[in-house]
Amino acid sequence: MEKTDERIIPAKQSVYLDGPKPRIYELGFAWQILLQFIKGFRTLHFLDPCITVFGSARFKEDHRYYKAAQEFGKRIASLGFTTMTGGGPGIMEAANRGAFEHGGMSVGCNIKLPFEQQPNPYMQKWITFDYFFIRKVLLVKYSYAFIIMPGGFGTMDELFETITLVQTKVITNFPIVLFGKEYFQPLMEAIDTMIESGTISAEDKKLILLTDDIEEAMQYIQAYIAKNFKVKKRRKLWWLLEKR
Repeated sequence: MEKTDERIIPAKQSVYLDGPKPRIYELGFAWQILLQFIKGFRTLHFLDPCITVFGSARFKEDHRYYKAAQEFGKRIASLGFTTMTGGGPGIMEAANRGAFEHGGMSVGCNIKLPFEQQPNPYMQKWITFDYFFIRKVLLVKYSYAFIIMPGGFGTMDELFETITLVQTKVITNFPIVLFGKEYFQPLMEAIDTMIESGTISAEDKKLILLTDDIEEAMQYIQAYIAKNFKVKKRRKLWWLLEKR
């Protein structure tokens, strides 16, 4: 008896695109965003200049990248700078911990997620946001340099947004360090492909330092700071109830 191809075809389902919300909803959404920005500005306004460390939330304490991030936090503290991270576990915890345990200022911009992201215990200040785009603005706004360690989609998003802001001169040409040659080599090859295809210029690759050497990374950052470091004193306004 000949067998027939019997496949179950699901019933057709209607799919709706969720268009504009009611105007009152959109106004409330806009106010929510504004209030989160204001809260972030008030929390971080009186920080000393920061160096931001990006990286995976999934590396444990015994991992070599965790230990390297911890050393970066220590080195940042020794420069007198604030260590800023996304405030969660893994690389973020390690960098905050390195700064915190060596007397440096350690802060985080946390994000509400259904998994992975809980504030780590090595911060003097942190703020939790509902939206990634607000968090990324704050992580970039107060930083003089960026150290990007191995990570997933979120880390790549932060890396490429930062590079794009520097490339397009939206922000100053701050140092961007990729730490982990083996991990990032395929990414650098993809960047070479972009150069060959003409979608970016060869000069854009020079915006990044790829290294496995913590000392090289910190010297690269220190060279920039020595040449460009300038801080404008911020005065606390009592009538805004500002506290350092």
